[in-house]
Amino acid sequence: MNNQIGKLGEELVARRLEERGWCILYHRWRCRWGEIDLIVQSPPPIVIAFVEVKTRGKGNWDAGGLLAITPQKQEKLRQTAALFLAEYPQWEQLPCRFDVALVSCQRRGQEYQLILQEYIEAAIEG
Repeated sequence: MNNQIGKLGEELVARRLEERGWCILYHRWRCRWGEIDLIVQSPPPIVIAFVEVKTRGKGNWDAGGLLAITPQKQEKLRQTAALFLAEYPQWEQLPCRFDVALVSCQRRGQEYQLILQEYIEAAIEG
């Protein structure tokens, strides 16, 4: 799956979260440890969620992207989130969690059809 399809998956998840009243704080926030696909704030009671989006095509090998979130990937996400909170201390006292969004992608002629298959709240311990 190319990088453009991954971006489309992230945009789909961002739209769905916005529809539920969430505020997108950052899209693809980067630092020396890596990148967090989406950093979002819930409607009250406020929670900050660090969202890892996995977009996969049909016949993927890793359970729709879930198996790609290895212990090493989880540690990298925790380190990246810690740097984010250090840089933006206004959010460090709020409850935080790590969510995972699994998006399926199928090509339909010249177009792609993306579907949010599963959104797992607090999927990674932090």
